Amino acid sequence: MIDTHSHMYSEQFNGDRPEALLRAKAEGVEFILLPNIDEESIDALHSLSDAEKNCLPMMGLHPCSVNEDLNKKLLLVENELFQGVRKYIAVGEIGIDLYWDRSHIEAQKEAFRIQISWAKTLGLPIVIHARDSMAEILEILDEEHAEDLSGVFHCFSGNDADARRILSYKSFMFGIGGVVTFKNSKLPQVLAGIPLNKILLETDSPYLAPVPFRGKRNESAYLSYVAEKLSDIYECSIDIIKEKTTANAERLFQITKFIAS
Repeated sequence: MIDTHSHMYSEQFNGDRPEALLRAKAEGVEFILLPNIDEESIDALHSLSDAEKNCLPMMGLHPCSVNEDLNKKLLLVENELFQGVRKYIAVGEIGIDLYWDRSHIEAQKEAFRIQISWAKTLGLPIVIHARDSMAEILEILDEEHAEDLSGVFHCFSGNDADARRILSYKSFMFGIGGVVTFKNSKLPQVLAGIPLNKILLETDSPYLAPVPFRGKRNESAYLSYVAEKLSDIYECSIDIIKEKTTANAERLFQITKFIAS
């Protein structure tokens, strides 16, 4: 399996990160993709991806970190992507978050558009954070969509109409994590209209742990609980879920090519 979204570099893992990585490996997690948050997370992100070759870094500015210092923050991300010594597997996580605060909505939109343009230039997929902002995200993607733009809706939580619009973009996928296991989740019904070749596994650890760990710290080893739930939804074996979602992640992120370059 491939955990396509994990903050394993988070300080919440400072006490047992090596053990958490071993648990993930024991569960069959081959690669862990690490989204950046902002300037404060870069050092930890680099430290983990340098030490663990199966932890692959992204670079982007999270919408919750967008504020009055936007230009300064974006310049740092831009320098990492275009002038840094490291390679990044995606531009992320980026997007719009209107759950906590709407005061910087226009700045968030601007940051999203700018980072989409960088992804196009670099030929990298984008990893989209969309919380209480699906309409705004889709409006921008309608304008920015092009054949050279691909990506994933991290922690997808949209409805049937949202799923149909995302499917129309052709090169976009749906990141599915622990939320799909929650008792009152609407995701199982929405997934009925989404083909398996558009699904990626993710944890978003340390957040959104699946049942039976809901409310506790999440980790990449719990990815198998997400795969198990998807096997029920798609009425196939868990091995098929693992095989198909791994192929999907390889196709979107070009992991083999990234590792070899």
